[in-house]
Amino acid sequence: MSTFVSNIGYGCIPSPEESVKESIFHEYERVVISSLITSFGLDFLVRDQHGGDVDTIFTVRKIGVDPEMTYKNSKHATAYEQRGEYSEGSYHGDGTNYASRKHNAKKEWEETGQDIKDAYTGEENIGFHGKTKAIPPERKAELDHIVECKQIHDDRGRVLAGLKGEDLADANENLTWTNKSLNASMGSWARQENERYRKEHGCNAPESMLNAEAYINAHPDLDETTKRNLRKEYKKAKDAYEAKLATKYYTSADFWGATMKASVWTGARMGVRQALGLVFTEIWFSVKEAIEQNNSDDKSLFESIGSAIKEGIERAKTKWQDIWHKFIEGTVAGILSSLTTTLCNIFFKTAKNIVRLIRQSWASLVEAGKIIFVNPDCYPLGDRILAAAKVLSTGASVVAGVMVGELISNSPVGKIGVLGDIVQTFVSTMVSGILSVSFLHILDHCTGIKKIVDALNKVPTIDNIYIELKEKARLLEEYCAKLQEIDLVHFQKEVQCFNDLLSVVEQIDDENALYDKLNKFIQDKGISVPWEGSPNLETHLSNPNGTLLFK
Repeated sequence: MSTFVSNIGYGCIPSPEESVKESIFHEYERVVISSLITSFGLDFLVRDQHGGDVDTIFTVRKIGVDPEMTYKNSKHATAYEQRGEYSEGSYHGDGTNYASRKHNAKKEWEETGQDIKDAYTGEENIGFHGKTKAIPPERKAELDHIVECKQIHDDRGRVLAGLKGEDLADANENLTWTNKSLNASMGSWARQENERYRKEHGCNAPESMLNAEAYINAHPDLDETTKRNLRKEYKKAKDAYEAKLATKYYTSADFWGATMKASVWTGARMGVRQALGLVFTEIWFSVKEAIEQNNSDDKSLFESIGSAIKEGIERAKTKWQDIWHKFIEGTVAGILSSLTTTLCNIFFKTAKNIVRLIRQSWASLVEAGKIIFVNPDCYPLGDRILAAAKVLSTGASVVAGVMVGELISNSPVGKIGVLGDIVQTFVSTMVSGILSVSFLHILDHCTGIKKIVDALNKVPTIDNIYIELKEKARLLEEYCAKLQEIDLVHFQKEVQCFNDLLSVVEQIDDENALYDKLNKFIQDKGISVPWEGSPNLETHLSNPNGTLLFK
């Protein structure tokens, strides 16, 4: 990203040997090539995965629903495959909280005769009437798992968090009383929907197809009170369930270890990509210059190209500090982009192109942040903001290019195998390059922007003082360099001679003696006087035609 700014240079002044149009076109070409090499040609070094590089509760639940989604850690996939078959007895049988609550409630009802309130219908007339047909199912009490047991057992998020399904299903916040008729209806509907989905897709139905809202939509005849209570109870139980999973997994060493590993690995690859981009750009332009200057036969051309490649590498070596800075900036951007992607995937899935957008955005933000807060080149305030704006504008250009590429990939052209990939990459690169140079040209040549930059440069800042001191230090270095050319021993002798003369002169009171002493010093030192041809200055000045000649 920041290579765009370094390639364009500050000011982008056209060469006097060529027209403005040609000069600007050459800048377009340089940025496009740099974009192709760094942002597109080297993207294979940073492999983007659908859903990021770290498994999250949200993304693993999309496996089977989203054909592109997969586990990022094979251990998590193995754990899910080995979760075991669902056993109704382990969730409802003796020794469970479910069985215990039913037993205690039935005992209390038999002792007191007080009916139980139906949490869904709101009626307070259900009890433990057994199998008697004299009492309708609507008045027989049953304990309901609000979030269905099999759904919990097969929940990939639950397995990822490493929590037992029985403990979650039988938690008090997931149990409530309702009547037998409604409970049987919800259970039968859920099983049928899940079975139908499995036949069509080969996996269990997602939670959104089996929750209370889905049941309500499938049964519009339910009264409003029941609908409202179903939504309320399900939300309360589901929120508690999700909170347990999130707390367990997102505070675990498993999650943070995977997150740190993915961040460091992505950062290192991003750093290598940025550094190699600078190296390859130097090689390419060295080769291009060799081709343009060569007018000989094919053999000579290939020899020139070989020499140009070596020259490009040598050019890159001279810029090792820039390459190192690119690596550091790329690494920081890669780490931040990986962390951001993982954070996003906790709440929603990110496709490959979204991951790429995040990565490219962080690359420009890191570079702009370095300019604004570190200011390594000691720009005054206005120039600093302008430089940061250039970086952000090129970052936005790459983002725009990626988005255009995404549109092409979803078009008929983008689906034509290898040709679609080539068209997508080419158009993305062209859009990024053209927008980048256009933005940079506007920032450098817009009169209004120049006035703002000049005004900001006049704002007193520590950086301005530092720049002034730096300039004075440069001038002092130049002066010292000139002093080094002087014969110091000879200079010291001359200074000592004048000091001795000054000591003698200070002690002379007679003007004639002073004149004789100064005249003798001039003669001894061979100093040229402006009254040559006259015995002394007084005689020379008395001559109306006399002139002083300084040499």
